[in-house]
Amino acid sequence: MNIKKEQREIDLMTYWRIIVKRKWVIVSFTGALIFFTGVFSFLAAPKYKSTVTLHIEEGSSRILSIEDTFGYQSPVVRDLRFYNTQLKLIKSKSLAERVARKMNLLSHPEFGAGKRSKKSFSKSAVDFVTLKWLFSRKKSGSGRLRTSSPINPYSEIARVLQNGIDVKPIRETKLVEVSFTSNSSVLSADIVNTLSEEFINFSIEKRYETTQQASDFLSEQIANLRDELAVKERELQRYSQEKGLDFLNERESTAVTKLSDLNEAYTQAQIDRINAQVKFQELKDVDVDSLPQFITDPVIQRLKTDYTAIKNEYEEKSKKFKPSYPEMIQLKARLDSMTDELNKAVDAAESEYNSALKRERSLKSLLDEQKRNVVTMNSNAILYNSINIEVENKRKLLNSLVEKQNQTLVSAKLGGLRASNISIIDKAEVPRKAVSPKKLYNLTIALLIGLFGGVGLCFLLDYMDNTIKGPEDVERLTGLSSLGMIPYLDPEGMSKKKKSGYYSGYRHPYGGEEDAENKDALPEIKEIELANYRYPKLSISEDYRTIRSSILLSYAENPPKTIVFSSALPQEGKSSTVANMAVSFSQLGERVLVIDADLRKPRLHMIFDAKNDKGLSAYLTGKIYLKDAFKKTSIQNIWLLSSGMIPPNPVELLNSKKMKDMMEEIKKGFDVILIDTPPVLAVVDAAEVSALADSTVIVVKAAKTTNRAFCTAVEKLRQARAKIMGVLYNEMKVKSGDYYYMDYYRSYGSYETDTDSK
Repeated sequence: MNIKKEQREIDLMTYWRIIVKRKWVIVSFTGALIFFTGVFSFLAAPKYKSTVTLHIEEGSSRILSIEDTFGYQSPVVRDLRFYNTQLKLIKSKSLAERVARKMNLLSHPEFGAGKRSKKSFSKSAVDFVTLKWLFSRKKSGSGRLRTSSPINPYSEIARVLQNGIDVKPIRETKLVEVSFTSNSSVLSADIVNTLSEEFINFSIEKRYETTQQASDFLSEQIANLRDELAVKERELQRYSQEKGLDFLNERESTAVTKLSDLNEAYTQAQIDRINAQVKFQELKDVDVDSLPQFITDPVIQRLKTDYTAIKNEYEEKSKKFKPSYPEMIQLKARLDSMTDELNKAVDAAESEYNSALKRERSLKSLLDEQKRNVVTMNSNAILYNSINIEVENKRKLLNSLVEKQNQTLVSAKLGGLRASNISIIDKAEVPRKAVSPKKLYNLTIALLIGLFGGVGLCFLLDYMDNTIKGPEDVERLTGLSSLGMIPYLDPEGMSKKKKSGYYSGYRHPYGGEEDAENKDALPEIKEIELANYRYPKLSISEDYRTIRSSILLSYAENPPKTIVFSSALPQEGKSSTVANMAVSFSQLGERVLVIDADLRKPRLHMIFDAKNDKGLSAYLTGKIYLKDAFKKTSIQNIWLLSSGMIPPNPVELLNSKKMKDMMEEIKKGFDVILIDTPPVLAVVDAAEVSALADSTVIVVKAAKTTNRAFCTAVEKLRQARAKIMGVLYNEMKVKSGDYYYMDYYRSYGSYETDTDSK
């Protein structure tokens, strides 16, 4: 938990340092924004806003409503659609043009009467940036070739009115606030009041026009429908006469009844025929003596009974009398008579059967004929009924349209009463105060936007800045530690800098009264080379001594003797750093040797004011002895091994066995050996020499060396097995607001002790 809290605090401090470091970006951005906002606010013409409150009620008259006729629609949806339409109509161009014509705004000075119209500054700037002025010229040139069309003088004024109208419905009510903004307070009130009146007139005229159009439409439809109805009625009459269907309903009822009666009679005839046939079949092949016991015909049944009785009597008497007996003869005669009667009954049954059969066939013929008549009649009635139904429908539609026409005529007459569903609740009054520009509000918003925008710009610039800015960048990229920082020396000289901040000037290393006495004795320093030697009491000299202490403390038990100074890119201050560090070590009484291993662009001989005729290149090529290459400088305890003449093959010389032997040899005669090399990314010389030295110091020019260049240089040195001691930051621009780096300098305050005494 403590680690997270510390990390969060470090991040916040990082953000704060970015803001403080680029505070002038925030100040400049905010100041510019406030300035332009103020100019706009104080130079802009005041705007006045007048508001009228309208009550809009949904109209109750609905002529030929599709929703009411064919379906149902939600009242809420219908209500929203109505109000949205009304809100759009208020801002319509046609309504704005009505207002312009009624108020005769063409002659009003606010709309350019009597003076040439001018574009605003912002409009002109936008037209210039978007090249609209160029296209407008082309359009005007091409327009001359076309035939001129009449121009509506109120069209442009209507557009201006549209831009100034603001419609705002009041929530949960049917009230609407309509406002107009103008440079004139009186004009804004007049325009919005006229607009509301014209909107009411427009709605009344629109409703009357709609009603009149509906009435005209209905009249036309009724006339057409009457013509169609007359044609259909004549067609129905002609068809009924052709098919004989004048009394279709009555005739159709008689024919159906007759068909039903015939069908019933035919069924009964079938039954009678079947009964007669059964009776005839029972009797035609049966003997009188063998008649069945049960006979359905009562006559035959009676005759059979009488015949049986007489026969039984005859048989009884035949046992006593002979056939010739008179009584027997009489009985015989009676039996024969009864037989004849039974035969006649059979013939009557056959005759009855034949009669029933003929009747059945006759009814069948009549029934079939009646069926054909009914089918023919129904076939003719189909088209007749179809035409008749169409006639009835057209008659009903005609009656409905006539009723609707009467309603629309009544509505049209009521239109003269000027009734409207829109009313004015509160008329617009002349405003006393301007609504814009809001100077204080605009400046406050500009201040807030400027501050936040400036902070965002700071972070954007910091994000785009990919240079090494301090120790935290190096530690984050490579993990190398910081050895110290050398402040930036202005080319015009330190005497012209303000006596504040880090350049507080000439101080005694122990502090005390000498600082106060010499506070105004700040020397004029235009070159940083050997500043440690010429001005040992200056703060920048103390920085070099601080770096010296860091180098010695980095290897407390066995301090390095050979130290290579290099950088990633040229002009990062390696040579001046080597010279001043040599002075710092010499102040401890150490024998210091400075080697200029930059065999391409040597510079140390100029700093120490020595000749460069004999040097390292001459020794490595075998032209001189090593002892002859050393030069005693004017500074105590410092010797110089200059580069000598520039050789054609510097890398081969620096990577030779003689160079390695020399590095071991010079360690015996000197306490500290400081070597200046070319940039790492320029040539491989620095990597070759660093591999031979005890340690390597990378000089970084703050806010110039890029992250990529520095990381590449470190990688090359590590590939050459160089022992990188740390990083020295040169030309560090430390300001009073850079609290992090001020604290960094203070952390080395304990080393400001006995540097001069040693």
